[in-house]
Amino acid sequence: MIDVEKALLDPGLVFKTPEELLANNELSREQKIEILRRWEYDVRELQVAEEESMDGPQPVTLDVVLSALRTLGALRIPSDPHRQSKVEVKRP
Repeated sequence: MIDVEKALLDPGLVFKTPEELLANNELSREQKIEILRRWEYDVRELQVAEEESMDGPQPVTLDVVLSALRTLGALRIPSDPHRQSKVEVKRP
């Protein structure tokens, strides 16, 4: 059984890759999107740290996470950078 709380805190502790998350049948589509959004946030934070010369492990790339979100039909809509991002969810 998947520990959803743990996955939301640190997806990489529960899943090796976004593809593994997508293949999981225990989670709903919405849970997968929420976990992938967290993973996206974490990867972006690591990129900022690297830009500031604070190296750290980055086993999953942003492209892989975004590809998994596209697979679920969860696309970001560009918006005003000062406002919170809007999310367009396309149902299959």
